[in-house]
Amino acid sequence: MLNLSQLTNTSRPPKKSRRIGRGVGSKRGGHAGRGGKGDSHRAGYQKRFGYEGGQVPLYRKLPIRGFTRGTFVKPVTEVTLSMIETYYKAGETVNEESLREKRLIPRRNLGGIKILGSGQLTKKVKIEVHHITEGALAKLNEHKISFTKVPLAKG
Repeated sequence: MLNLSQLTNTSRPPKKSRRIGRGVGSKRGGHAGRGGKGDSHRAGYQKRFGYEGGQVPLYRKLPIRGFTRGTFVKPVTEVTLSMIETYYKAGETVNEESLREKRLIPRRNLGGIKILGSGQLTKKVKIEVHHITEGALAKLNEHKISFTKVPLAKG
């Protein structure tokens, strides 16, 4: 029986690979098909996106229009009520330090902590965070859980 390893290409001879940069008589000698001098003709050259050969690129010629607040927005760390239910016991205080000890929030927390209303919270805990959603506040009032809004530290 015939296997794939026994098949041979009989329709045409294999194409010979061209040896580049092996002298003028090899058809690709001299500059090895890369043209004249310069960076792009050297080995390992990679053209930077938007580079126009030393000319001032288009993105620098165009005016800056509009404004984005993305540069100044500080990301808020979100904590759900179900996370508090899982990781805290009754009587504990939920604040930045205790959340960091339980590794629920990162070390750097520029925008503060926001409590989201997903899940249920039945344990009586004290909550001291920077922001809270209306849904979470309604659930806390429903179970008579105390909430204190802490001002965000500058910087």
